[in-house]
Amino acid sequence: MARSVAYVSAAKLVSMARGNPRLAIIDVRDEERSYQAHIASSHHFASGSFEARMPELARAASGKDTLVFHCALSQVRGPTCARMFSDYLSETKEDSGIKNIMVLELGFNGWEGSGQPVCRCTDAPCKGTCC
Repeated sequence: MARSVAYVSAAKLVSMARGNPRLAIIDVRDEERSYQAHIASSHHFASGSFEARMPELARAASGKDTLVFHCALSQVRGPTCARMFSDYLSETKEDSGIKNIMVLELGFNGWEGSGQPVCRCTDAPCKGTCC
């Protein structure tokens, strides 16, 4: 059965993520991530190659129960990739342990605009130690 995709505000995501190692943030922006900041500890799976990298994301998300997707505004790429990954998990019948698939309301631009911390490191993946 396909998982539903819910939306989460930046403020709610901050409280959900605090001290929660079972939550992962998935940044699906393409090249703009390389010259803009990003959310600390986020995983980068660019939308342009997302479909081919879904098995890799499933492995990277091992041990997580919540994935939060975002792009710049979370109007197209973020929600599309979230739904695509939800369908992938249902179709492969992988017992991933992922129970919640969410999309960050207003995307990275909304996150940054609301004063939430951003990271400007060039580590891949981001280790989250920059904030």
